[in-house]
Amino acid sequence: MIKVASYNMRKGVGSDGRRSPERILDVLREIDADIVALQEADRRFGARMGVISPPMLDERSGWQAVKVGLRAASMGWHGNALLVRKAATVASCCAIHLPSLEPRGAVSAEVTTGGLTLRVVGMHLDLSGLWRRKQAAAIIGHVEAGPEPMPTVMMGDLNEWTANGGCLRDFGRAFAIAATGPSFHARRPIGRLDRIMASPGLRIVDCGVHASAAARMASDHLPIWATIEPA
Repeated sequence: MIKVASYNMRKGVGSDGRRSPERILDVLREIDADIVALQEADRRFGARMGVISPPMLDERSGWQAVKVGLRAASMGWHGNALLVRKAATVASCCAIHLPSLEPRGAVSAEVTTGGLTLRVVGMHLDLSGLWRRKQAAAIIGHVEAGPEPMPTVMMGDLNEWTANGGCLRDFGRAFAIAATGPSFHARRPIGRLDRIMASPGLRIVDCGVHASAAARMASDHLPIWATIEPA
């Protein structure tokens, strides 16, 4: 059994308007997941540097960043990043280019951790429902195009407000969607924008929203988590 989590960290800017990557790491340590998908992990302009620097991540956490960044200073691709335990093995990884009007992307990696090998996809989808569905189709196509079937976890900020429609219907045809609960806005969560989805071959054992005092302050989204085991 492993624990996964997804967190839109809002470039490290908390509800007090202050940027603090240290607070993000504090929240991640509270969750203590084996694999983490981050959204808005890079700054938006300039060199698009990662908000959490490599030395800070190495010295103050038990995770390593999967090397999917196409820019030298970025942790991920269009703000999407994957963290795995330092003891984990990453067999392959890539950025997924998505159709969009604004910069959007996803990241994928094949990871072995806790005795389980799986594909992990992290994403941050568009604000437009039409483009979200196009992006969902591109991600599903990427997963299905793999050389062989592999247990897969997909997670991220889907920006989908409907309960069962839009891109959730598309993902739900082949993936089980964890009932994690509302995660946005962190101070008063009403929107289930953040999602964790598991393919056949995996079972969601437990899941939830991490709503600690630190999490309510560190970003405008609360992190979500799930424990997963082979079915």
